[in-house]
Amino acid sequence: MYQSILIIDDNPNVLISLRYLLKKTFEQVFTLNAPDSIPTVMAQNAIDVVLLDMNFSLGLNTGNEGLFWLDKIKLLHPEVPVVLFTAYADIELAVKALKRGAADFVEKPWDNNKLVDTLMGAINRQQQIRPLAEVEEAHVRSAVDKCHGNLRLAAEMLGISRQTLYNKLRVMN
Repeated sequence: MYQSILIIDDNPNVLISLRYLLKKTFEQVFTLNAPDSIPTVMAQNAIDVVLLDMNFSLGLNTGNEGLFWLDKIKLLHPEVPVVLFTAYADIELAVKALKRGAADFVEKPWDNNKLVDTLMGAINRQQQIRPLAEVEEAHVRSAVDKCHGNLRLAAEMLGISRQTLYNKLRVMN
């Protein structure tokens, strides 16, 4: 049994259903009907995984709210996997979410077994120790991407010289 999950969804019926389903898998199931308290709840509790709805404002279904909170969670707690959850899924939104650090993406209505497997898989992948070279390569590529290919800025962001960055990129390719 895993320790805890944080579920954020604006639909109270979804929260009740998920609490009932996931209490068999998690010792603690925290629920929020609005995302504003995410930083506080995560600061006060050890959360193993977050299940985050993508839309909270009535009439909006772009997923931008979920992406905003995904970014916020990954900034504050990069080690916690976030699984996004929405009834308005499309491939472009899922790809965007995965590129921004989501562990996975689940569509509503959900299949109970698949949802539990997805959450457990996200936790298990997060707990695996990756080789240092792999982590460093991902970090370097992320810095270069964030700087839109500007290697001087990427080197500054990484705290290394441009020559060191050139050498790392040469070895990676």
